[in-house]
Amino acid sequence: MINLNREVLRDKIHACWIGKNIGGTMGTPYEGQQQLNDIQGFSTPEGVVLPNDDLDLQLVWLHAMEKYGPYNLNAKILGECWINYIPPHWNEYGICKNNMRVGLLPPLSGEYENTWKHSNGAWIRTEVWACMAPAAPDAAIRYAREDACVDHGAGEGTYAAIFVAAMESAAFVVSDIRRLIEIGLSKIPANCRMTQSIRLLLDCYDNGVDWKDARNRLVEDSADLGWFEAPANVAFAMLGMLYGGGDFKKSMILAINCGDDTDCTGATLGSLFGIMYGSSCIPKDWAAHIGDSITTVAVDRGSLWGIPPTCSALSERVYNMIDVTLKANNVANVRISDDPTSADSADLDRFVGGEYAKLLCAKSGLSYDADFIWGNAVLQYANTPNIAPGASIDVTVTVRNAIPGPKHLHLRWLLPDGFTVSGGRQDLYLPDRTMHNAGVAEVTFTITAGEKVDYVNRPVLEVVCDGRPTVGYLPVVLFG
Repeated sequence: MINLNREVLRDKIHACWIGKNIGGTMGTPYEGQQQLNDIQGFSTPEGVVLPNDDLDLQLVWLHAMEKYGPYNLNAKILGECWINYIPPHWNEYGICKNNMRVGLLPPLSGEYENTWKHSNGAWIRTEVWACMAPAAPDAAIRYAREDACVDHGAGEGTYAAIFVAAMESAAFVVSDIRRLIEIGLSKIPANCRMTQSIRLLLDCYDNGVDWKDARNRLVEDSADLGWFEAPANVAFAMLGMLYGGGDFKKSMILAINCGDDTDCTGATLGSLFGIMYGSSCIPKDWAAHIGDSITTVAVDRGSLWGIPPTCSALSERVYNMIDVTLKANNVANVRISDDPTSADSADLDRFVGGEYAKLLCAKSGLSYDADFIWGNAVLQYANTPNIAPGASIDVTVTVRNAIPGPKHLHLRWLLPDGFTVSGGRQDLYLPDRTMHNAGVAEVTFTITAGEKVDYVNRPVLEVVCDGRPTVGYLPVVLFG
């Protein structure tokens, strides 16, 4: 059993947001500069908190969690929040919103024609998930993946979000940075670029390589990915943690001096320090320099009311969501009380790896999930959703039984003029979920366009379950 002392927990959550603001404010003036920097602290006036999308988007996610609840929150809801409340159009932000506006659901919204899917937009906004699921990494990465796939599909940006969210959640009871890094690595594929960059950093550190040389090796290793990408920048934040030796100021300066996406590396490092050690690790002069306020730049304040004005207010609202978030994710081994924070070694060992993380990382960017209440469906495209006149594309539908009892399903296609469907079948038997049966049915269809295709074409598969009032609809968006 893991016990979290409620006052220590509150302090760590608040220190997370203060550390986030310190790093974001200190790093923002150097954002995008690709050379090594030589900063020694703030270049901004005292009392000024620079706005930062790293924190802003998490204010929207807090609203979504409060409104829809942790049982229901998913990529579709977060996608709608993107369109409603988040105005910036730069890089992956603009691409995902553009894709959603023409009908692509997440993660397709973050996968299709997205040259920025390996970038930094998602791992920089994971603290809200970790703070709502403290000492519960698998719960934190559930929401981090739902979040990240909206604008990063199944790219390295999504792996980066899973890596960082796992570290941050575990950091509520683990303060050894090497152990946290290994926990994060255990949640993502061993052959992805995120893992490659972090392993390179660890190799440099373990072999006594100077931090500047380590930074340069990371840049060289990611040269094919280009500027502003997640693998190198997450590694820059971890470089600061390792080479800084537990000193907040030294670590922050090292991370920002690596260059590139400096507000992100500094902000994430600051928040991770806050979660690991609480407010005692935050330098008092730096905390006083920025104060407690929150300044926004990437939220439509005219549409989204009630944004917390301070880190203190944000911390309290996040804290209030913890109990229900843990319950929604069946986290039975974490409790909050007035007793001292403690954790059994067996519980900490379970932070590493796990089948759930493998399942998350195995999800394709060319698919999407749908909930029919009595069942859950995944629609998988065989390739990108482009179609020419007379051409065909395969789609596979996998349905999982969610309510006891076998079911008979009836499938019917609603097609644009001239389109046809072959293969598959009109009736499908969905077995019950038992010890010996996963309760899964799968069918593949071939959709063929007619002589004329529109810019956007929407074949829809209707799924009717005998004896159930809820009818499922799976749209297949195809671009002409």
